[in-house]
Amino acid sequence: MFDDLARLPGTKDVFGQHNPIREMPTWLSGDAAGELLRFFQKIDANTGLLVHDFTSGQPPAVSSQQADSCSLRADGLFDDTRFLGDLYQDLSEAARKKYALLQTPEFVEEFILDRTLEPALDEFGLDGSGQRSAVGGHQDKRADSGTLKADGFRMIDPACGSGHFLLGAFRRILGRWQKKQPAANVRALVQLTLHSIHGVDVNPYAVAIARFRLLLVAMKACGVTRLADAPAFHFNVACGDSLLHGEGAPGSFGWHDMDHAYQTEDRAELVRILKPGHYHAVVANPPYITPKDKALNDACRERYSTCHRQYSLAVPFMQRLFQLARSGYGRDPNEAGFVGQITANSFMKREFGKKLIEGYFAGRDGTPGVDLTHVIDTSGAYIPGHGTPTVILFGRNRPPVAKTIRAVMGIRGEPATPDDPARGVVWTAILAQIDHPGSQSDFVSAVDSLRELFHKHPWSIGGGGAAELKEQLEETSDCHLCEVTDLIGFMVITGEDNCLLVPEGTARRGRVGGYRSLGDGDDVRDWCCESELVVLWPNTETGARRPCEEIVDHLGYLWPYRTSLKERKAFGIPVEEKGIPWWALREVYSDKLRTPLSIVFAFVATHNHFVLDRGGKVFKQSAPVIKLPPEATEDDHLGLLGLLNSSTGCFWMKQVFHDKGSTVDSKGARQTTIAFENFREFTGTGLLKYPLPESRPLSRVQALDALAQQLAALSPAALLTASLGVSGPLRSSLAAAHTQWRTSRQQMIALQEELDWECYRLYALIEEDLRYHTEPPPIALGQRAFEIAMARKMAAGELQTTWFERHGSVPITDLATEWPDDYKRLVERRIELIETDRNIGLIEQPEYKRRWNTEPWESQLDRALREWLLDRAESYFDFDGRMLKNEPQSRGDSEKAKHPLYGRLGDSTSLRLVSVAQVADVARQDPEFMQVGEVYRDDPAFDVERLVAELVEAESVPLLPVLRYKPSGLRKRAEWEQTWELQREEDRLNEPQRRGDAERSSDNISLRASAPQRLDIPVPPKYTSADFLKSDYWRLRGKLDVPKERWVSFPHCEGPDGTLVIAWAGYDHLQLARSISAYYVDIQERLGGRDDPRLVPLLACLLELLPWVKQWHNAPDAAFDGMCMGDYFEGFINEEARSLPRPGGGSGWTLEEIRAWQPPQRQKKKAR
Repeated sequence: MFDDLARLPGTKDVFGQHNPIREMPTWLSGDAAGELLRFFQKIDANTGLLVHDFTSGQPPAVSSQQADSCSLRADGLFDDTRFLGDLYQDLSEAARKKYALLQTPEFVEEFILDRTLEPALDEFGLDGSGQRSAVGGHQDKRADSGTLKADGFRMIDPACGSGHFLLGAFRRILGRWQKKQPAANVRALVQLTLHSIHGVDVNPYAVAIARFRLLLVAMKACGVTRLADAPAFHFNVACGDSLLHGEGAPGSFGWHDMDHAYQTEDRAELVRILKPGHYHAVVANPPYITPKDKALNDACRERYSTCHRQYSLAVPFMQRLFQLARSGYGRDPNEAGFVGQITANSFMKREFGKKLIEGYFAGRDGTPGVDLTHVIDTSGAYIPGHGTPTVILFGRNRPPVAKTIRAVMGIRGEPATPDDPARGVVWTAILAQIDHPGSQSDFVSAVDSLRELFHKHPWSIGGGGAAELKEQLEETSDCHLCEVTDLIGFMVITGEDNCLLVPEGTARRGRVGGYRSLGDGDDVRDWCCESELVVLWPNTETGARRPCEEIVDHLGYLWPYRTSLKERKAFGIPVEEKGIPWWALREVYSDKLRTPLSIVFAFVATHNHFVLDRGGKVFKQSAPVIKLPPEATEDDHLGLLGLLNSSTGCFWMKQVFHDKGSTVDSKGARQTTIAFENFREFTGTGLLKYPLPESRPLSRVQALDALAQQLAALSPAALLTASLGVSGPLRSSLAAAHTQWRTSRQQMIALQEELDWECYRLYALIEEDLRYHTEPPPIALGQRAFEIAMARKMAAGELQTTWFERHGSVPITDLATEWPDDYKRLVERRIELIETDRNIGLIEQPEYKRRWNTEPWESQLDRALREWLLDRAESYFDFDGRMLKNEPQSRGDSEKAKHPLYGRLGDSTSLRLVSVAQVADVARQDPEFMQVGEVYRDDPAFDVERLVAELVEAESVPLLPVLRYKPSGLRKRAEWEQTWELQREEDRLNEPQRRGDAERSSDNISLRASAPQRLDIPVPPKYTSADFLKSDYWRLRGKLDVPKERWVSFPHCEGPDGTLVIAWAGYDHLQLARSISAYYVDIQERLGGRDDPRLVPLLACLLELLPWVKQWHNAPDAAFDGMCMGDYFEGFINEEARSLPRPGGGSGWTLEEIRAWQPPQRQKKKAR
């Protein structure tokens, strides 16, 4: 069909050689056609309607004659072609990610064109000359002479996608031509309009759609309804990368045209179209993604001075847009072209935007700067398809003219999802206020801000006085954080959290001797950091790497993931090329380990969370650390901590740090309905500028820090063990602890209030001392001054908020009757100030006040009880005491810490598989298990075996892969096994002359840790949740299939009592093989016989373990007549396979048949 259309005069430019997808011969294969058909046939299960229905109404009937003649009118294509872009975006998720496809909503396009294209047309006219007639209009030479030439007004979208901006420009420019020359030939005016419109995009499919859409609107304007009758229009739309091709601006940074062009790119057309200083209007919605390709990344850095750190493509595109616009430098500034774009606002506050703002915009990079005229915060507007916070920028390519920039600053996001996004309250406020500086609504404020404020990074465009308050805090400060800190930044980056960060129990089960408690950013909350993970630590206390001979267990534990760990990159370079061993943590900043005290903070959070760590933990990159000079005392740290954790601190940080938003709805729109739930990125670089007052709020912080430690000690997890063995029932002990925990938390809330109000005075926001000078009464959520003020507004119908509902509190309009009178008077005075003082009213808002969004006690208790029961059940298997958390990891003499049933089901000399019923039998003899189980079940007569079965099922994973994975997971598992075989081969190549059989010894492992001879070993694929048969298996294994379960299970091999058979996950491969073989023999001789169906899957389990036994445990064993244990089990498996009866008669199984065992299919119930 394309070939037929390419021969027609009117469609050859769209479907001929200029169509980039013709360079891709397999663009529509049979498989692709099938996918397209399935895409359109997909039905929404809830509604029964088509998921992808792009129709705008019922089309009229189409006759067969019309269909044969390729009529376009009947099917509605002339009415709206946006669906073509929507279709491509929805059809290909891969293309959407690769090309950062993003459909600009029509109301946003119209707004940008209103303020770029229209003023450009007014300024330069359709001829592009800018010459005005005596009556004030433009004198168009082409019109007066009666000739219609191709030069004239020019606009471009250098990231045009499927052409939305181009079509909007076509309609406007053609309308001007028709108004100016109503009697002119329509086709000639259409071609003149097309000559004005230029577009470039890197995506060949999008370019093809853009060309086709322009053809359709051009045909419609000419009244042509058949493709065969289409005039031979010429289009200025090319495929290619606007950042790399074409000409650079005169004197631009390292510019040269890209030597390489992809097959789909039309280099000659790109050079013709991408001319700097050529366009009267430049508009775009450029991609916001960070370039992952190193060549593209480096090429952009070479060409654009604005590329800095891990920049977004939005940054060089801003520079490119201004380059393409007509220049107003060294000439009449009115000659400058108009530029408009909607883009990601991350450059405003993230460090990568610094060169753009302080260099390019400000003219400090060797250029005179650009004339930025408007900055419009659209992050609070509801914009479908834009899950990233955005900003709209307007400007002209000339030196700055005015001393101010019109800024529309956000105050509040869209309160609810609007039925029509174009009529959303935030967008409506932007439209209403942009031309009225000094105006303010509930959602935005419009001001003319000093240009110099936009020449400093980061930008603060908070409305309602927020920007002014930020300046005031900075002006009244005594110094900045950078002046009192020694270091700030990351402490540890593993490069592969999936196997290097594990629960402590996993490390103990695996006998990994070196690990340290690890703090994650999500753990840093409300003055405390409680961590459940550890990081495998092959380092000294100060961060130096230990010799391989000292970390044998560490190397052995990580061996299965060696190839994946080698693939880690540090700043784009593989770790081993940087001299980092495969087994090491990717980055350890030892300078942050020299002193014990650190202030730790959450890198991404809704509010400011800073915590004092007194040493012992290490922190990953999600929890950066602040290090004060070595001589700094604990009080120095606490005083600074109070400022950082205050509401004033939160306010300043939210003006400085990037707003990552909260959620994205089904239409791809960023939802900002709840400001206090929007996440910020708290960067160390930004914190260095944090303003500090002269004094510190030490006493309140000391009390808060002590209470935080007390609260942690009162948590159900901490209290549960201590509560056992004391007089009185466990339930009443926990109830008393709950009361104490709640009181301590309320005391912290009250002290935080005192801290916040003390900081207002320290920062000179108020002169009046509004502190409570004795210990304040405990305060519940909902009783703080700002909450009472909100509750009163709610009662008056002046405010709607989800704050109380989201935090489990109740709006209270009256002060608590139990408060002392002087405290009541103080709170009323605070409320009065919130309502009358602009600055205090700004800060005393939910988005800046601590949320205290703590996990409810009941949830904590339920989780703690379950974990205790699991630990207790596992302790029955712990034959060597390695799981005793309160003992050293050397378990030589830990008998005093063991309860009477400790290790009952485990014995290093007679390891075995046990059934769930046997575990339950031991639990019944354990009075403390029974006591905790009663509270957990809330039932004194609870079913012990059922409870144990539930606990074990949720914390066990089958040994056999076929019982663990879906088919996709089994395919990935096969690739992992191939990788392991190649690693073993690589190890054999690097072993010295073997002294007998290999052992898991210091010599062997340390030699393998740094092998000089390398094989080309493919990196195995990571697993996803869709690869596992159960969600619990995914939870316990993760992307690298790292075993974190407590037990190994053997479905279809049930014990004589009919319950699931399990082994402890703390057994090594040899111990597990011995346990399985003992059970195998027991079934043969005592429990079932030689034809028992359990024997084949058990033999398959031994086959699964055999490579590992031979690798790590193939030492001679005197108990087996000096045989090597790997060889012994290999012989056992072969002998048993040959003698096993076959289901249909006869005997003898091949190893392949054993390995391919499948669980019996469940019989479907017959319908009655």
